[in-house]
Amino acid sequence: MHKTAVQSSNGQPAGGGDDVLNARRWTRILSNYSTPNRLRSIAELAITALPLIVLWTAAWFMFSLGHAWASLLIAVPAAGFLVRLFMIQHDCGHGTFFAGRLANDWVGRVIGVLTLTPYDCWRRSHAIHHATTGNLSWRGRLKYRLYRHPLIMFGIGPAYLFLLQQRLPVGLMRNGWQPWASTMATNLAIALIVAVLTWFIGIKAFLLVHLPITLLAGTAGVWLFYVQHQFEHTAWDRDESWNLHQAALHGSSHYELPALLRWFTANIGVHHVHHLSSRIPYYRLPRVLRDYPELRDVGRITLLQSFQCVRLVLWDETQRRLVSFREI
Repeated sequence: MHKTAVQSSNGQPAGGGDDVLNARRWTRILSNYSTPNRLRSIAELAITALPLIVLWTAAWFMFSLGHAWASLLIAVPAAGFLVRLFMIQHDCGHGTFFAGRLANDWVGRVIGVLTLTPYDCWRRSHAIHHATTGNLSWRGRLKYRLYRHPLIMFGIGPAYLFLLQQRLPVGLMRNGWQPWASTMATNLAIALIVAVLTWFIGIKAFLLVHLPITLLAGTAGVWLFYVQHQFEHTAWDRDESWNLHQAALHGSSHYELPALLRWFTANIGVHHVHHLSSRIPYYRLPRVLRDYPELRDVGRITLLQSFQCVRLVLWDETQRRLVSFREI
């Protein structure tokens, strides 16, 4: 068994130069897991997309029979498969779901139509997230305080993000024609699909079937993103003290979910490993934890513990931990 120290005796990040070196060493070790398996990737895509289509059809069929309650029940697992489909898009964006760039990009673009997320535009903004995670110098104070409020984050946030914000290349409007092309092409494809489905089943049926699935999946996605970096003893610093590898290892959580939820979220809870080496396909992340069990306890939070993270919305630079509004 290979061993690399990652924590101090109290379970918190050790800090200092040695800790940074350890984080960099993990990046080198984890590169051995970055090769995708083409057949496995195709199978993962099939067992995610096909059930989603079947469940969507079943939800519409139950709605057409007048059983709206049954349609809403079906929306729950359908949303789970939509979340999983987004995680495949996520891996495509990192260039790791398939070995070739072309396959990753076109699978990602097609999925982006279904997830309402312009692939090329999202890929750029997500790369910025990876390059700046845990860096306080990139956060505006007022904007940060507003959007971290739970009511905004989990109430208005998902609908605004997927239905409105991603219809324009927000944040990349001055980056040339490519973000615009990605966004407008995705919007056009979405409009065509909506038009066709509305023609066949009607606008009321489409909205009452698809919106619950989209909003449930969007809320789950926002929650996952929140918990991945919003836990009490995360690691955030300003430019002069910030280090990419240390922020990846100690600023990202290991969100240990029950097996079924791990499957639906495509192991994205192993987020500290993902940030250390984003080229690892999601289906290889559990293998990393099996081979290096010392990584299991780094930033570990359980499902029950994660609900306490809702109140942790602001970073206290003096205490070096996240605090609630009441603690200010």
